[in-house]
Amino acid sequence: MTAPKRTARRTAKPKPTPCPDCTTGQVSESFKVGTHSKRESSDRQEALCLTCFGTGQAPTP
Repeated sequence: MTAPKRTARRTAKPKPTPCPDCTTGQVSESFKVGTHSKRESSDRQEALCLTCFGTGQAPTP
């Protein structure tokens, strides 16, 4: 006795839309250095995207 074939297929999940600000979940931003005059550094540091909170997916309304 054989098992009947499965005919129902799973539907593929739709791909989430990427975040319009970062697409990866991280953004580069500059930072300030120094004690009193706080000059802006030419270096960049990685930070979480505040639009998607690091997920890389567009927020749902």
